[in-house]
Amino acid sequence: MTLAKVENAFRSLKSELGLRPIHHQKTNRVIAHLFISVLAYHLLSAIEFELAKGGDKRQWKTIREVLLSHQRSTIIFTDNKEQIHHIRTSSIPEPEQKTIYEALNIKDKLKRKHRVIGTL
Repeated sequence: MTLAKVENAFRSLKSELGLRPIHHQKTNRVIAHLFISVLAYHLLSAIEFELAKGGDKRQWKTIREVLLSHQRSTIIFTDNKEQIHHIRTSSIPEPEQKTIYEALNIKDKLKRKHRVIGTL
């Protein structure tokens, strides 16, 4: 059971996280690539574990599909005074997304942010 779960996780890493075989020429790059891969595996494993504690048995592939539509956008524009505005905002999470966030104890700290970043 555990071997199948690990194999599925690494298959998921390769496909869903976009990790492909990369032929690095330097040892430190190989180590860094491996570190990021293992870190990503631990992250998705922790997410699945936390959700499972609350009775949600979905795998990473399904969780990712649900969360994929919740996005953060950046809008940059210039007003009539030639000031450059930078606005960051999130879409409103759907009920299923909210359920996942609540189970993972993730609070919405990404409120709308508006800054004037300069002039033309």
